[in-house]
Amino acid sequence: MPLPDTMFCAQQIHIPPELPDILKQFTKAAIRTQPADVLQWSAGYFSALSRGDPLPVKDRIEMPVATQKTDTGLTQGMLKVLHKQCGHKQYVELADLEQKWKNLCLPIEKFRAILQLDPCDHKVEWIKFLALGCSMLGGSLNTTMKNLCEILTSDPEGGPARIPFQTFSYVYRYLSKLDSDVHTADTESYLASLQEKVDSRKNVMIGLSDFFFLKRKI
Repeated sequence: MPLPDTMFCAQQIHIPPELPDILKQFTKAAIRTQPADVLQWSAGYFSALSRGDPLPVKDRIEMPVATQKTDTGLTQGMLKVLHKQCGHKQYVELADLEQKWKNLCLPIEKFRAILQLDPCDHKVEWIKFLALGCSMLGGSLNTTMKNLCEILTSDPEGGPARIPFQTFSYVYRYLSKLDSDVHTADTESYLASLQEKVDSRKNVMIGLSDFFFLKRKI
């Protein structure tokens, strides 16, 4: 004999008061991030939310939206999300970083390609991985540094994208050493010119206008 249909009334259904806001924020985050695999990304989103970790969410929609079907899926916005999640550490465990990469639905082949540029064992210095990721976006060394500054800066979007000169010079030297076409003497001459510009302002910060202006002069 079939069981009778269970009847529910509104008083029997308990909806946690925080659920509507959680779902609202989740929906807005998914729209901004445009993950290639919503289920994979959702698992990472709620896992981070439950732990109180930074969420895998972009600040805004990137246009055009990158998809794994048309390109690598790696964008400045994706790297910025990873920086929010990892930037508080000097070194990041590769296993943890790989999981965060997967949660953003980025192809694992691209992750391995980045690591091949400067192989390491179990952990990686975060600023170096971020720099290599920026180099994967294409363009010249200066374009790579532009992307890096825009990710690291505390300036509002569209501003000068200033970062500490010490950070800029550290990353620039690191990337230059990996490029056989860039001579050490040229790197040091370039950074010395930038140092003069920074010192003339008695400021430790450097912005996009500084190094792009010098690039035209050199």
